[in-house]
Amino acid sequence: MRAFYHPEQVLHDPQQYMRLGRVSAPRDIPERTDRLLQALSRKGAEVERPGALESLAAIHAVHTPEYVAFLQNAWDRWQELPPDRGPEVWPATFPYWSGRPEQDSRPPCPASGLLGQIGWYLGDMSVPVGPNCWTSTLRSAETAVAAADAVIGGERMAYALCRPSGHHARADRASGFCYLNNSAIAAQRMIGAGMARVAILDVDAHHGDGTQQIFYNRPDVLTVSIHADPDNYYPFYTGYAQETGSGAGEGFNLNLPLPHGSGIRAMEQALDTAATRIRDFAPQALVLALGFDAHRDDPIGVLDLMAGDFALIGRAVAALGLPTLAVQEGGYAVEAIGDCLGAFLSGLDG
Repeated sequence: MRAFYHPEQVLHDPQQYMRLGRVSAPRDIPERTDRLLQALSRKGAEVERPGALESLAAIHAVHTPEYVAFLQNAWDRWQELPPDRGPEVWPATFPYWSGRPEQDSRPPCPASGLLGQIGWYLGDMSVPVGPNCWTSTLRSAETAVAAADAVIGGERMAYALCRPSGHHARADRASGFCYLNNSAIAAQRMIGAGMARVAILDVDAHHGDGTQQIFYNRPDVLTVSIHADPDNYYPFYTGYAQETGSGAGEGFNLNLPLPHGSGIRAMEQALDTAATRIRDFAPQALVLALGFDAHRDDPIGVLDLMAGDFALIGRAVAALGLPTLAVQEGGYAVEAIGDCLGAFLSGLDG
């Protein structure tokens, strides 16, 4: 297995997010990467630094140029506001937008000013933009691209330690701690390299709504998400079983919501269902959106897996027998995520 990570991903250091009506301490803290790197070291994995992208073409293949330009420039534009501005770029107003999964794109942002664009491009109050947000976000995407290129080049298994995560990021909107959709960028990279079909399996506790939106109308990327029931759980408005794709993509999206409190048996059953659908699709590669927030101690989780249970996910992925790229998504029980990754890798090996 080849593993990829860029140290500048740790620079992203959000100061705030809104939870249960309060401005709260962030959950996506830089220490998460240290714990995951330690787990890789214990497994003897040598971590490679990804190279810089020559252009933003791989990102623009998934995200609109206008949205990417906003992320690049938002912090500098924020400095031009009056001195009583907050410590980070943070929205105060949101436009009405249904967010229905079949609506895979929005019209261009009607606002040219920064304050209006903030509400358009930052979809909730968990994605503040600080001075190093773009740098870390770009390095995270570069990490996913480097790992995807390894799989394209013949590697059977690669791991991209991506931070910030990506699966909530839509084509032109950040949300849920996510700014660029690393899993989607990796899958599209594989399609652009000539693979006819790629499957994405998302096992993060939260529905991968951004990934679903990006590929919802397409038959060449199968999106499968196993997650906690979104009724009264983020992202609330997508992730239901009746969302199966639209147009040419009808039948190429599968959501497997789990009741809150579910443990490894429910996860195992969902993995069996996912594996059957993936085999029927016959992809040339698999992108695994690997989150660890299904752990019972996760501070924003509602599932009941233990660290050792993630070995089962590793075994299920290995049994598919596909060239695989695991892209790191969530997981905020800092004391546990290293053990979760170690168990996953053990299952993958065994």
